[in-house]
Amino acid sequence: MLPSRYTAVIHPSGPLGGYVQAPPSKNYTTRLLLGAALADGRSLIRRPATNDDARALVACLRALGAQIEETGPDLTVRGFAGRPRNPGRLNPGNAGAVLRLLLAVACLVEGEVEFVTDHADSLGRRPNEDLLAALRQLGADATGQGSDGRLPIRIAGGPQRVRGGAVKVSGARSSQFLSALLFLAPHLTGDTTIEVTGADATAPPVLVSRPLIDQTLDALRRFSLRCDPDPSGFRFLVPGGQVGRAGDHAVNGDWPSAAALMAAVAVAGGMSTIHGLQDDAQGERRAEPLLAAMGCTFVRPEEHALVIHSKGNLQAADLDGDLATDAVLALIGAACLADGTSRFGNIGNLRLKECDRIREPLEELARLGVRARHGEDWIEIDGNPDGYNGGVDVDSRGDHRVAQMLAIVGLRCRNGLRITRAESVSKSYPDFFADLQRMGVKLDLVPASD
Repeated sequence: MLPSRYTAVIHPSGPLGGYVQAPPSKNYTTRLLLGAALADGRSLIRRPATNDDARALVACLRALGAQIEETGPDLTVRGFAGRPRNPGRLNPGNAGAVLRLLLAVACLVEGEVEFVTDHADSLGRRPNEDLLAALRQLGADATGQGSDGRLPIRIAGGPQRVRGGAVKVSGARSSQFLSALLFLAPHLTGDTTIEVTGADATAPPVLVSRPLIDQTLDALRRFSLRCDPDPSGFRFLVPGGQVGRAGDHAVNGDWPSAAALMAAVAVAGGMSTIHGLQDDAQGERRAEPLLAAMGCTFVRPEEHALVIHSKGNLQAADLDGDLATDAVLALIGAACLADGTSRFGNIGNLRLKECDRIREPLEELARLGVRARHGEDWIEIDGNPDGYNGGVDVDSRGDHRVAQMLAIVGLRCRNGLRITRAESVSKSYPDFFADLQRMGVKLDLVPASD
């Protein structure tokens, strides 16, 4: 069993190989578990993620009245048919998507629900006012801290207070606010029309991380919930009075996690097979064509299996990061070893994650001598195909994606690399370091001293 806190010591490694199963998708797990809890009847969710975010969601759904039992690697969920009980207080841990989705679900609860977190320096700093303002338009009493709606947050709702209608929500900061409304609206009395705006109601409409909305719509369809987007993609009509239909649903493999594994092979060289990936709505599947443009080759020998081959000689490439939000840092790790300058644009929303994923990762990479520049919504990396000296300590900043990025670069550090707070990977991919070892990466996990 892993220690609760540890430092990952990455040694120069390569070439890599072997077979790895992609972990279950964090985002699909969240959406399918929530859909099952809101549905009427018993659902089977096959092979859900078992990371920190999933555990936080399960605990919250149980508090809201869902009956959830483990059956081997699967979960059976008996839903509360759109009528959750009042838990009094909910703690979503450090899970931003879990928080935002449950803020909307709390509008179905009679009485007041308080949301708190024990991650004040991470989730506690993330803004929620855009969503709270939308919930107030539907009748909820929704209040957070400060002008940006930080935790703790109180929601007072119930069927008599919160009803369908016209609502506007900004899509400029996060797609999670729209996803939350899409899960809420089917269960309200009356139809709901959701209009996505820019940073304010007068700005042109914008929606960051649109692939995540595609995943939300996919999950709603799986539970037979109707939502009608118009051709613009900025307006959604959701009939009210719906009840989700329970079912048997398998969780897709996680493309963000697979992107980190692929980036490791790209940097270290070798050939590895990753199983369990589908051509689905996850935007991070764009990691495959980007790494191909950087010099890797890919083969699909069978359905849901992907073989990556790399000689370790990478060329710089550009990416619209908004289309592959959770793969950006892993691909930046690969770009650090590429020949030339890579650019990652349209990534302003990365500043609002577990850490500022534009500024803070580059501060850690600078310790290794990586040359990089950044602006409000972009990063440029001057790659070094010769690798880096390493031999220094770097910090994950408590962010799972930063830890993965640093591990990838560490494979080409001549004196290795020590990543403190490496246990942060458990938020999305608890077996990340174990899977790297299966592929041939040389590493040690050292318990952290208090």
